[in-house]
Amino acid sequence: MKIEHVAIWVKDIENMKTFYVTYFNGKANSKYHNKDKQFESYFLTFDDGARLELMRKFGIDKKDQDDRIGWAHIAISLGSKESVDQMTERLQNDGYRLVNGPRVTGDGYYESVIEDPEGNLLELTV
Repeated sequence: MKIEHVAIWVKDIENMKTFYVTYFNGKANSKYHNKDKQFESYFLTFDDGARLELMRKFGIDKKDQDDRIGWAHIAISLGSKESVDQMTERLQNDGYRLVNGPRVTGDGYYESVIEDPEGNLLELTV
């Protein structure tokens, strides 16, 4: 099995695209826009082939709703503890909120958790 892509609803699609391109070297396709459905999206492709779809639909303005079940976080492997530390520091210095870490978790992972521009959790790990 292979996960083809992960999708996330966003408020500010351009800001979110810039975030994932700038910090994680995502390559964006041309924006898809369906005027009838008031829907737009980008697919971002990362160095290892993983893809993230950023989606925006007018009228969906809440990051989360009580009755919506969604992803808890997206985990991004950076390859080393040093890379986790460096990216965590870079994101913090640029004003993104550190939720926790860097730390070794109870099950042995080295990670930090950062919020992206819309408060979605990114787990940065080895």
